[in-house]
Amino acid sequence: MNLNSVHLYLHIPFCHQACHYCDFHFSTRLAGKSELVHALIKEIELQKDYLGTRDLSTVYFGGGTPSTLSPSELSSIFEAIHQYFDILPGAEITLEANPEDLTPEYLLVLKELGVNRLSIGIQSFHAANLTFMNRNHDVVQARRSIQDAQAIGLSNISIDLIYGIPSNSMAMLEEDLAAAVETGVQHISAYSLTIEPKTVFGHQLKKGLMQETPEENMSACFEYTHQYLENQGFTAYETSNFAKAGHESQHNSSYWKQESYLGIGPAAHSFNQTTRQWNVANNATYVKQISQDIMPAEIEQLSPENQINEYIMTQLRTHWGIDLNYLKERFATIRVPFPEDEIASWVTSGYAEISNNQLKLVGKGKLIADGLSAEIFVL
Repeated sequence: MNLNSVHLYLHIPFCHQACHYCDFHFSTRLAGKSELVHALIKEIELQKDYLGTRDLSTVYFGGGTPSTLSPSELSSIFEAIHQYFDILPGAEITLEANPEDLTPEYLLVLKELGVNRLSIGIQSFHAANLTFMNRNHDVVQARRSIQDAQAIGLSNISIDLIYGIPSNSMAMLEEDLAAAVETGVQHISAYSLTIEPKTVFGHQLKKGLMQETPEENMSACFEYTHQYLENQGFTAYETSNFAKAGHESQHNSSYWKQESYLGIGPAAHSFNQTTRQWNVANNATYVKQISQDIMPAEIEQLSPENQINEYIMTQLRTHWGIDLNYLKERFATIRVPFPEDEIASWVTSGYAEISNNQLKLVGKGKLIADGLSAEIFVL
């Protein structure tokens, strides 16, 4: 944990079309994009002192689909960031993008603006899977977007994959992983297909129009993905994230390491060590309140118990694990017995190991990280 390292996240709540699995805050109505960009810029000004320092270690454009922004819209946002913050030398600047948006011309704009890391939503290299998920690109565009980015020198690239699609076989998963590795990208985020209630898939599941992948099949996909990518030289530095040496996402790692970050935009979250806040997940309300110099956010004061639980939940999902000395100190401050027996049972069961006083999940323990975390939460 580096308390001097702070980070900026910008939520761009627009997409060309809705993916059937997505429950993030977004809109496919792009007509309001210009006024929302103005609100983002205004919020950057309003929140410039939230972090206590203006020296940024990372900047991350997430969504939604940030690549729906035009070059002029992106440029105006970057101007505001540079006006109110200092982006440190060597800072990681990431933009999430869909393949169909990444033309050679657009990629050059991104590079000129300072973007040095791309996160591309590939999801699958199988055409049938892309259709099933209602993605807006095809396999040719997926491969081409990576090649074009590499050709202009954007060499720090992450791609997203989704596994556990009901119709897929293990052979199809292997083909997706092999195709991902063959692109030469440095980072792969591999997620299990999770069916959320308010999505298209959620409604189809409720009506009996689709079936979830059985838990044992999903577990097999999880284990195979970890084994395959680790054999290809990727490190699983977080449950769903795999990187070549030195290419771990600095921005996402800041969340897991509990460093401070400012979230700009509707539905964006912020954390400054003592409070957490989240903006309203409604574009019109967000724009209206920002125009009135009102922060459209709810704020939660984090108790010592909250802070301990967040540390457990985030760190246990990473390959850094939990610093047991630090955790014992935190438990002592609130006069709660340290969960020695629970942790010992994890080691005995083969779910975890302890090395140099760091507690790390191993094997099947990674599959049930959230459940194990809950066992030692402070209630």
